[in-house]
Amino acid sequence: MSATLSEHLATWLGTLAWPSLPEAQRELTQTRLLDTLGLIACGYRAEAASIARALALRTGGNGRATIAGSTTALPAAWAALVHGVAAHGFDFDDTFPESVVHPGSVIVPVALAVGEDVGASGAEILAAIAGGYEIAARLGRAGGTRFHARGFHATGVFAPVTAAFVAARLLRLDAQASASAVGLAASMAGGLMAFQADGSWSKWLHVGWGNFGGITAAQLAHGGYRGPLGALDGRSNLYSAFIGETLVDADAITEALGQRWDNATALFKLYPCAHVIQGYIDLALAMRGMLVPATIERITCFVAPWAVPIVCEPAAEKARPQTMMQAIASLPVHVASALIDGRVDLETIGDANRQRADILALAAKVGYVPVEGLKGFDARIEIVTADGRRHERNGGAAVADAARLRAKFTALASPAFGVAGAEAVLLAVGALAGAPNADGISGCLRSAPAP
Repeated sequence: MSATLSEHLATWLGTLAWPSLPEAQRELTQTRLLDTLGLIACGYRAEAASIARALALRTGGNGRATIAGSTTALPAAWAALVHGVAAHGFDFDDTFPESVVHPGSVIVPVALAVGEDVGASGAEILAAIAGGYEIAARLGRAGGTRFHARGFHATGVFAPVTAAFVAARLLRLDAQASASAVGLAASMAGGLMAFQADGSWSKWLHVGWGNFGGITAAQLAHGGYRGPLGALDGRSNLYSAFIGETLVDADAITEALGQRWDNATALFKLYPCAHVIQGYIDLALAMRGMLVPATIERITCFVAPWAVPIVCEPAAEKARPQTMMQAIASLPVHVASALIDGRVDLETIGDANRQRADILALAAKVGYVPVEGLKGFDARIEIVTADGRRHERNGGAAVADAARLRAKFTALASPAFGVAGAEAVLLAVGALAGAPNADGISGCLRSAPAP
């Protein structure tokens, strides 16, 4: 029998060596690690993460994996659950525009937790992160935005699968055992978009639970537990079950694997919101200097149809979000905040901002028009002022360069770790490739204050 898609990907990932990666990939991987650590530092004290953390400490048992703000080591699956919820908790994590899958809050917590559990070297952990991103990019792209169209949170679908690949790589499973792990994890895939209706927190658990499930699947496979090897491309596979695609082009998924790095498309976030909103924020900020918010009569955002139920509808809820989760996915509130405040940050999605009369008044003037053909996170906005003039801009989300990402990390990590602690994380990430283990990063996480 020919190798299944899971086996093919696992074989490639199992032989991936950090020194052989292109320099651009090595730099990108370290930046992604740093970005996710900043999100963990920011998010581990949030209420949802605190609840997950308390449960993990109470029931997780003894282990070797670190969680932020605690000297108690946990089993890897529990540590990755906590850090996954924390990293995804403000929707500030990176995203693949082709699939709207959030990879960093899955791959980084899993790689750190399992790497610490098995005593992997820094280079092994980094290679697992880089390879995990590549697999997530290719598997997610095969489904595109069709998971969201069916009411599934694509990140929740792919989280356990990606986590299983990463964990299996660090557990040094062979291709068949790795494919078994992926097959087991695929049966844990899921995640309903039902959280949109009431702003509840299941979205964040999709990542944490996916991390937990993927690691558990890999550990079971390590012990000999068998999973379906063809869960990604065989009969009753993940794609056919979720989106009705009876055939998956495995050759297209694996094409030029190792020569062409598709994971470079993952976009970092500069604002805490649904990634499709980022471009509209950038356009609004660029237009702000030529506009007086009080003179604005109407704002029209031209939006890709797949994004409408995520950030535009129900219109009344988006204009007046009642919870932080609803604010995160509110196109009107973010556009209004950008125009009035000249910035969008964690305060934008906070309780006080959701009650501001000026923000709500302008958000009520934001409408949308569905437009076929908008690619990725491209955006277009039109603003009409009281004098009848029309102001139009179009473009994509701003590129998050190294300077802006470092500033983001410092802003997120310093309140939790302190300035010196944040700098220590930076140094630990920079030294990881040559380190015998992840103790440098783990020590920084342990030294953070408890919630």
